[in-house]
Amino acid sequence: MALFTREEALRYHCAWRTGKLETVPVKPCRNAKDLSMAYSPGVAQPCLEIAADPRKVFDYTNKGNLVAVVSNGTAVLGLGNIGPLAGKPVMEGKGVLFKIFADIDVYDINISAMTPAEVIQCVKWLEPTFGGVNLEDIKAPECFEIEQTLIREMNIPVFHDDQHGTAIISGAGILNAAEIAGKRMEDLRVVVSGAGASATACTRFYELLGVPRENIAIFDSKGHLNKSRKGLHPTKQYSADAQKKEYANLAEAFQGADVFLGLSTKGLVSQDMVKSMGKNPIIFAMANPDPEITYADAKAARPDAIMGTGRSDFPNQINNVSGFPFIFRGALDAGSRMINEDMKLAAAKAIADLAKQPVPTDVLDMYGEKSATFGIDYVIPKALDYRLLEWEAPAVAQAAMDTGVATKALDIARYKDDLKNRLGEARKRIEAYVASYHLDF
Repeated sequence: MALFTREEALRYHCAWRTGKLETVPVKPCRNAKDLSMAYSPGVAQPCLEIAADPRKVFDYTNKGNLVAVVSNGTAVLGLGNIGPLAGKPVMEGKGVLFKIFADIDVYDINISAMTPAEVIQCVKWLEPTFGGVNLEDIKAPECFEIEQTLIREMNIPVFHDDQHGTAIISGAGILNAAEIAGKRMEDLRVVVSGAGASATACTRFYELLGVPRENIAIFDSKGHLNKSRKGLHPTKQYSADAQKKEYANLAEAFQGADVFLGLSTKGLVSQDMVKSMGKNPIIFAMANPDPEITYADAKAARPDAIMGTGRSDFPNQINNVSGFPFIFRGALDAGSRMINEDMKLAAAKAIADLAKQPVPTDVLDMYGEKSATFGIDYVIPKALDYRLLEWEAPAVAQAAMDTGVATKALDIARYKDDLKNRLGEARKRIEAYVASYHLDF
């Protein structure tokens, strides 16, 4: 059942103030002295300090808590190539999530740049302003070149959430699902429907978690990626080269498989296909808004299945919001120059570990549930579980320090306490400010 009507969604976005974000001063400007410190001549003092020592930009400006959400609108949500103007509401929404979940400020940067070279140059020009870059809704395969080039050539974290967000959250789910199912990561045979940005990042990440590359069979719109396919993009060829068996179709690959990952389109998976899977199958059908097979159909076919989707109205929701705000929080606070593979692994393991903890009553109340216990219907934390911040961000920051990409040393125990207090104060400010508009939807 829909939670809102079309008219309600439009009214939410167009009510005064239009959009979802606003820039608000955080220092007083009540009199002539305040004004002179905020701008001229007082602003010259921090400018001179930064000119003498560029690292002081983090002391005197908002750079260390500011992320650019950058998109050219070529692969927006389930809407496709609708362009940067039509994609702007999504990028504003991303900014809301960064702020609500991790107290990170965001400017959404919607660019009319279509080629990888144009996007790369545009983003590189932004580095003096921002502490990190979240690439969003940029189509494959261009997104791979764009992200990897920017990671190499910039000294701030660059993260394409469409790729790695899904990989990290679903990876956490697979870690726990495999444990519940009594299976080892190195023994899993995985079938993947979809070969875009998310699917590519997921399969590479599962390799980091221990799944052998040859055990991952990927299907695009033309069939199984294998050595017989010609003219494949390098990201697809990587998978094809590892395949020891060629599958005629998706149904054949399902037979005896341990895991199904769906990042394609609704209705591709039948109950018979699910029935043919191995014992205690793991099914993450994440096509949005309608999965490759519905939760009800999958569970009817295989009651022993561990089933997850991208939806909040069924167990085991795999949602990127469980990852990106907290990954960036940890990276920013450690002054990290990048988000590397160890930091991504640390995030996934932290998410997986949190699912094994008792769930607070107030988290359950958000979902209208009375209980949630680690097991077949609860393999990853709820997306609205506020504890993700104090579990995930410190794990990411620690990994940044351990791998030598951090420029700050944090006391992790103290950092956890600071995070909890920070988020509480931020939410009080936001709630009071929004309430002042007297909006009712």
